[in-house]
Amino acid sequence: MKAALEAKQEEATAGQFLTFFIAGEEYAASILKVREVIEYDTLTAVPNTPAWIRGVVNVRGSVLPVVDLGVKFGLPPSTISRFSCIVITEVDSDGDKLTLGVLADSVSRVIEFAPNEIEAPPAFGTRVKIEYLLGLGAIGKKFCQILDIDKVLSADELLAVSNAQAEAAPEEETPETDKGV
Repeated sequence: MKAALEAKQEEATAGQFLTFFIAGEEYAASILKVREVIEYDTLTAVPNTPAWIRGVVNVRGSVLPVVDLGVKFGLPPSTISRFSCIVITEVDSDGDKLTLGVLADSVSRVIEFAPNEIEAPPAFGTRVKIEYLLGLGAIGKKFCQILDIDKVLSADELLAVSNAQAEAAPEEETPETDKGV
């Protein structure tokens, strides 16, 4: 466990991070995982997806799912404003690259953290699952939560949700079938 935590912190010390706000909290993701930031545009809702998937967006001919991390972290859905944007990320999942959008209230800056500016994630008090965090980055007197974006947006989690929905679907259809609809 200790070796895994040290490896996680070592990953968190590597270079530059894009910081963005969700529900008043500042989060960071490795700049190496960010492809681009685009202006918020119309999303198309997709039925039978988890509440934290706000919909899909067309980015130069590619259909990308957009995740509302606020909802995923147990917060109210993000309110769209003129500062809202979509951070296009590329995550590693079992050797494959997945491209997804993350809805952000606003993007703050690109910041470089020195190793001594990153603290281990606390075992308490965060709205984010501890396994989603690489650490806390010191910004003046405040901290931003450095996300392990590969875990937050993992294909395993997306697959688990779709498998759960597939298993639940026949149960939902059964009453309608019994009624002869």
